[in-house]
Amino acid sequence: MFGRPLLRFVRKDTHINFMRGRFAGLITSAVLSLASLGLFFYPGLTLGLDFRGGIVVEAKTPDNADFARLRHALASSGVEHASIQTFGSDKDVLIRLDTAVGQKTEAVVDTVRHAINEAQPGATVIRADAVGASVSAELFRNGILALVLSLGMILIYIWVRFEWEFALSAVITLVLDLTKTVGFLVVTGFEFDLVMVAAILTILGYSTNDKVVVYDRVRENLRKYRTMPLRELLDLSINETLNRTLGTSSTVFLATLPLALFGGATLSGFAWTMLFGIVVGTSSSIFIAAPLLLFMGEKRLRRGASTPS
Repeated sequence: MFGRPLLRFVRKDTHINFMRGRFAGLITSAVLSLASLGLFFYPGLTLGLDFRGGIVVEAKTPDNADFARLRHALASSGVEHASIQTFGSDKDVLIRLDTAVGQKTEAVVDTVRHAINEAQPGATVIRADAVGASVSAELFRNGILALVLSLGMILIYIWVRFEWEFALSAVITLVLDLTKTVGFLVVTGFEFDLVMVAAILTILGYSTNDKVVVYDRVRENLRKYRTMPLRELLDLSINETLNRTLGTSSTVFLATLPLALFGGATLSGFAWTMLFGIVVGTSSSIFIAAPLLLFMGEKRLRRGASTPS
């Protein structure tokens, strides 16, 4: 009695024919990824302070923030083109501004502090962060390099553990997941900074783990059912791991959801990106990675087995 799971997402004898929708899944994924690439080039990602350079000042006003007075006070102090927004509560203000060449960060922050106090007496500056243009360019290059290296290491790992068909189908799926995540960031307007790079790397790791679980079962079934056509074997393997996949995804999703709802400006973008990545990574294991493995390995992995129509 104690060995039975308290919750099952699907019945043990469930047999869903996932491979029947393999063409629809691949076409839908390709269309979404191409659209995401288009959004990447126009209008493009909203680069955060880490990659754009500039200053971010977080302040707290005694009353609800008065945007008109704040903008007027900043403009009067010589701080132009500042982006002002609230986060958390109506009293929390986030001010973003670019710095000109030769400007000292301390002087700009002091100017912003005086302007805020002039607009709304009693306001306090909680934090001020600054990143130079050269540092931001280096951080951007390092962030992209980290993503490329992670994909390369995943390719090598899966190739060594399984076979090249598994590795190639997994990496292609991860690239499609990555492009969709970029499209999500463009559509939502979340700033792309080092925190988002960490979110994308986490998504890649989670998605890889999910695919390895399915691939492990596929490899076991390849040895167990030596004459079963690969299409049927993939359906069997996905159905056998479906409860584990849905259970793990639901747990991570529910654990991340409070961060998205109540994490504030610092964590909400990271959390919503993670939630999107969990959904995309889980679905791609079934509807993208498995069909790609079927197309790449049907002849080599299943020589002599009859293929169902």
